[in-house]
Amino acid sequence: MEKIAILCSGGDVSGMNPAIKRFVEYTYAKGMQPFFVYNGYEGLIDDHISEAHYEDVAGIMIRGGTKIRSARSVRFKEASYRAIAAENLRQKGISKLIVLGGDGSFRGMEHFYNETGIAFCGIPSTIDNDINGTDYCLGVDTALNVIKNAIDSIRDTASSFRRAFVIETMGRDCGYLALVSAITSGAEVCLIPEIPIDIHEYKGCFESQIRKGRDYFIAIVSEGLKNSSQVARWFEDELGFESRVSVLGHIQRGGNPSVYDRLMAYQFVTHAIDALQNGNNNSVICYTKSHFNFKSISEVALNPYTLDEALLTLGREQFAPSHCQM
Repeated sequence: MEKIAILCSGGDVSGMNPAIKRFVEYTYAKGMQPFFVYNGYEGLIDDHISEAHYEDVAGIMIRGGTKIRSARSVRFKEASYRAIAAENLRQKGISKLIVLGGDGSFRGMEHFYNETGIAFCGIPSTIDNDINGTDYCLGVDTALNVIKNAIDSIRDTASSFRRAFVIETMGRDCGYLALVSAITSGAEVCLIPEIPIDIHEYKGCFESQIRKGRDYFIAIVSEGLKNSSQVARWFEDELGFESRVSVLGHIQRGGNPSVYDRLMAYQFVTHAIDALQNGNNNSVICYTKSHFNFKSISEVALNPYTLDEALLTLGREQFAPSHCQM
């Protein structure tokens, strides 16, 4: 029986557990023996690898995070430790590997494949949605819904106290979460690395809106800008609005996986396993324009991700100070 393993690397996302469940059930259906690698690449090196069974995935569909845990591995960057990891897999007869992670994880696997020949398929899994070559990464929809609920709740208290709330979203240097959340929540301000805007440009417009009755503000700021506190002070110093900063932080990674993330998890894993069985030994399964397709590691991991131009245009139109209604 052919043996295949799965691991999670880097930050966890809601959607990993549904992917793990599908992995076990689909590999059995395809006549393969599934294995779990616990603790990401660290688990590969430390031989935390064990057979997976149906009972291991019972009831995990509704859980955020990952049952097999994740990690960031500095050791895996060294060839000597990758050799140990490969030997651990060979000792168990495992010839194929599925990796749920980001571009850094995929770069590591490219080195691993070139050195060992152990086949693998990567599944983009990061709430940052910043992997080149794919329009969607596992976990993004759940994260957006967590942010939506937080913004809706914060809006209640902002309007009750005549305050300005600056809400900081995750995303590293990518503004996807902030931009989509700002557009869909009706925020007054959206600040992301991809659309450079000076907050001072809003002053005249916002003063006009205040005179016409606006009594609170919601500003969505991407963590990559590192300026949430400065934006809050601007609302106080320039507009006289009591301000609060709400850093949503790691709540964006957790939570009950959304229906969409559960469905995408199943489809990502299904395509990945089919590809490995069909001899596609070194790729990342991507989702673009409503279609799944495979791309080389160099396409995915060695090129920067850029936000969709149509989405950026929408953001510029929505949040540019020149379009602010006086």
